[in-house]
Amino acid sequence: MEMEMEKGGDASSPDPTTIIVHLKFSGRTLPLSVSPDSTVRELKTLIQPLTNVLPRGQKLIFKGKVLADDSSLRVQQLTNGSKLMLIASQGLHQGDGPITKDAITSPSTNTRAKLYGKDSQIHKSQTVIIKSRSERWRSTGVVALSESNLKAVPEEVWACGSSIRVLDISTNSIQDIPIKISALKSLNKLILNANGLLDENISWEGLSSLKVLTLLSLNQNRLTTLPSTLGSLTSLRQLHIANNKLKSLPAEMGSLSQLEILIASNNRITSLPSSIGNCRSLIEIDLSCNLLAELPETLGDICNLKALHLRNNGIKFLPSTLFKMCSQLSTLDLHGTEITNDGLRQIEGWEDFDNRRRLKHQKQLDFRVGSSGVFDEGADDNRGS
Repeated sequence: MEMEMEKGGDASSPDPTTIIVHLKFSGRTLPLSVSPDSTVRELKTLIQPLTNVLPRGQKLIFKGKVLADDSSLRVQQLTNGSKLMLIASQGLHQGDGPITKDAITSPSTNTRAKLYGKDSQIHKSQTVIIKSRSERWRSTGVVALSESNLKAVPEEVWACGSSIRVLDISTNSIQDIPIKISALKSLNKLILNANGLLDENISWEGLSSLKVLTLLSLNQNRLTTLPSTLGSLTSLRQLHIANNKLKSLPAEMGSLSQLEILIASNNRITSLPSSIGNCRSLIEIDLSCNLLAELPETLGDICNLKALHLRNNGIKFLPSTLFKMCSQLSTLDLHGTEITNDGLRQIEGWEDFDNRRRLKHQKQLDFRVGSSGVFDEGADDNRGS
């Protein structure tokens, strides 16, 4: 793509310590007031709330050259009226994607002070601010703040109340999920991955009031227990709790009658509550890389189950009713367990299951099927004999 960048001579700057640069993006030109001593990385931070494009997804081009993050605007010879072009990398946009119409948002107070100078302001003749960040959150229902170097959830999130449907604050350093989260009455999806959260950092009293929550993701934290109040999230359809330090699951999770996906791999879980059999909507269960020695017989009550991942556990036997009752089961990962092929063949319903899994994996995409066609999803032929 050929781009021609010009340096205008008639733009005026309200302050000799700032310059006005013009950013071309998605058919719009955005005037930005910035200190010439700011780095390109700092300029990208300013651009993020105006375009919804994360800094690492921004490529800024001036006079045909891509600007280096650590270089200052002065070194790059940007002056008052200079024109830049922004190219956004696909997939590196916040929640509702890049802003491609005239819905320009204002940068945060901290960013503005850092880039413009303590006493500077944006004048209407320079940048027209149509929507604040919180106004955009209210209109879209999506708060996308992953990878934002946050230590706390911004207060303006709670102020949005029932307008918010999705809250993604993953990959930050959030130290507290307060009871204020109960204000988000309409929240459907809550993503809290990779924050290093401890048990005491989460107000489960607040979470338990989210009656329409369908997805809760707590992957890659430092949780050791889940409270009984988890069972009050009766609208939950997906629960992601992988890569924590959990030792067990609460019996109350049997109340999650709408739960379809349970991902609890890479924990320290030693047993499952028998009440898991009440989660009859479950389609996929991933308990890989735990410390399970046995499974409850009630697992066979989950008649809609299609995929069961048990890799790297100490399990020697499967529930006797698993193949017979779980008539849709077609994916079973037993690599790294003590279960043998001979033991599997003795379970009632094995032949029907074997036919289903052969049909599903006929192209040998997900699991290895040997030339003999025997079950090869982790069970040994003659373990211990």
